[in-house]
Order: sequence, then structure tokens, then C-alpha cells
Amino acid sequence: MQKVESLHAFDQIKLLADSRRLEILRLLMAAPATLTQLARTLGQSPAWVRHHILALESADLIEMSETRTTGKVTEKFYRAKASALLLQEMILPKSKKPALVFSGSHDLALEGIAEHLSRYVTLLSLPVGSLDGLVNLRQGLCHLSGSHILDESGEYNTPTIRHLFPDRAMDVVTLAYRTQGWMLTAGNPKGIRGLADLSRPKVRFVNRNEGSGTRLWLDAELRKQGIPAETIHGYGTVVKTHSEAAALIALGQADISLGLQAAAHQHGLDFIPLFEERYDLVLPRAREKMLHPLLDYLQTLDFRKSLGTLPGYNSAHSGEQIL
Repeated sequence: MQKVESLHAFDQIKLLADSRRLEILRLLMAAPATLTQLARTLGQSPAWVRHHILALESADLIEMSETRTTGKVTEKFYRAKASALLLQEMILPKSKKPALVFSGSHDLALEGIAEHLSRYVTLLSLPVGSLDGLVNLRQGLCHLSGSHILDESGEYNTPTIRHLFPDRAMDVVTLAYRTQGWMLTAGNPKGIRGLADLSRPKVRFVNRNEGSGTRLWLDAELRKQGIPAETIHGYGTVVKTHSEAAALIALGQADISLGLQAAAHQHGLDFIPLFEERYDLVLPRAREKMLHPLLDYLQTLDFRKSLGTLPGYNSAHSGEQIL
């Protein structure tokens, strides 16, 4: 089976913005061809085709596949280096400050970090959950990610990262340990105590998006205890952040969700702690230099003080490199 390759280099994508070069590339994806054959197909001269072939070749998008000599005539056959291409490019603001895109699991501490570093860098957030954030990082759709995926081995994040990035040098740095548990309506009027109560008829649940570390933990626990997801009223009601889940409970639109102690505290909710998890920042080693302001800040007393204002956050291991 032939594969699709992702194209991230801006110069290559810019070159393919020329419809003539894109058409030549598409023809060479289908089958090798000579300048003469391409010229005949496109209704152009071989010299015209050669100009664009040289540009595509210099961009490493095509290559000469073979030469054939018939009498005194030698023909060169060209082919595309990929069977298909997926073009992906982040469009970022143009300013004196660098712009960094974060994609991964929502975290309240990161919001404070973004505000603190705003003098030096613009940190843009795309909260999609731990797993999808790592996939975005793999595809070049962000500069760093954040994850709290618990593996069957009992280890956080590193098994998943090794699986997704077997061919790349990655840095994994602990942001903090965080407490997760049940976020509940203030006063807990329905007397909810645990996972089994989610199946009660009058209990309204709000869930997290698929691929988030929180959702992965919940689904694993439901399987362990044999609780069918379809028995939970609100299992299909999905939000992307801990804050959104807490806000729905505070507004009286739900009774319970799984989330951060800090989010429950911010919205005046009751909270039943369940576990402490390690939340890591994940970044390609090749981009370490551009992320120095953020990584350096994790080592400061100022950062640890800011974490102290978030209930359920533990800064004892903040800034430690895991990989």
C-alpha cells in the first residue's frame, strides 16, 4: 500500500501554490514521465516543463527515476518522491515576539504561564486532549504539547510518546503533579459518592472529549467496574476543558464531572479527590532553543509560588526532565 506523506516546509508549500507545478507533481505521482511526455499532456513546450521540473527537483519533491537510451536519443524519466502529499502549515501572527502553539490537554497553570511570558512570547492554545495533542505535535501542527496519559504499566506519558515518536528525539519535562477527582454541585445535594452513582437516573454527568487523559482514565475505570457508558445520563455531553465542565455544573446544567481540584475550586464546587497525576510538557528536541523562555520559567521560585495558588497542584517535581 502506498503512503501519504505530510509536507510541512513552507518553501515547498509555497512552491506548490503555483498551479502549473502542482499539476506536474500530480502527474508524476500517477506515473513516471519525460519532459516530452509532460509537455504533450500539458500542451506546453519541453523547455517550459523543464523550468518547473528544475524547481520541483530542487525542492526535493521529485527525482529522476531512470534514463532510457534509444539510438542516439537519451530520455530522462521523472517521478514524484511521494505517492500523495498532505499540505500542513501553521499561520502565525507576524510580530517581533515569537508565537508558539500549544496543543494538548487543558491545564490551568499553563494559562498563568502564558500571561507571565507574554512580554517575550505569544503562547497560543489549542486544547484537544492529551492524545490528539501528541498527534498534532507529530504532524507539525503545534510547537509543544501537554499530556497526562496513564499507561497500563502505571507510567505516565513516556510509553505513549515512545510509541508515537520512535524516530525523533523528544524532551519531556514535568509541569506539575495535579489532583483529579469528582467535581460536584456545591453542597452535593444528590449525595454522589463515586463512579457507581453516575448510572443513577437523576444524576447528570458532563464528559470530556475523546483522547483527553481524563476521558481515557474514566473509560478505563468504567470497563474495570463493568459500567456501560450508555447507562450514564450525559456521557455524550462533551467539553474540551476542565473549566468548561466546572462552569456547566456551577450553572446547574450538570451535577458531576471528572476534573481538576483547581477547576472545582474556581467555580465554588464540591470536590472528592481520586488520584494525583503527572502532567508533562512534550516538545521536539530540535525546538528546545525557541522554548527556552518557558522551560527556564519552570525552574523559578515565581512559578512555584504561582502553582501554590492552584489547589491540588504540587510543584515538587516541576521542571524535571523525564526524557
